[in-house]
Amino acid sequence: MATDATSSPAATTARRILDANAYLTLATADAAGRPWATPVWFAVRDLREFVWVSRPARRHSENIAARAQVAITVFDSTTPVGEATAVFAEALAAPVPEDAVDDALAVYNAGCEASGLRPWAEGSVTGAAPHRLYRAVASHLWVLDEREDRVEVY
Repeated sequence: MATDATSSPAATTARRILDANAYLTLATADAAGRPWATPVWFAVRDLREFVWVSRPARRHSENIAARAQVAITVFDSTTPVGEATAVFAEALAAPVPEDAVDDALAVYNAGCEASGLRPWAEGSVTGAAPHRLYRAVASHLWVLDEREDRVEVY
């Protein structure tokens, strides 16, 4: 197993990248294996839990309903060629269940407030609202270092 995910140099790099970027690229596949990638605005907790808001009828949301395995990439697309760093994750994703909405919404809203965005109300992601909270819990996380090597965080 990798070094403690909260204190290793790779974890510090991952935290810096995640804190500096607003969107992750979410890679999903449908039941037949057809891939799809989409950017989503996200918040993260403990380098492991990624939370976003989406509509259930969007292709990536439908893919998650069919196949929970996802891949995540976070990177700064404005970085000059040869200087890029990135975070990569393998995760399981799902809509946040009703009994966990408060906790996931707290993570999401902390990210919103840190970015100067309005927080979301629970009623905006439950009941008849068109949006739902989604969560991906990473099982593996890596960073791309300055030598373009993939370094395991956990």
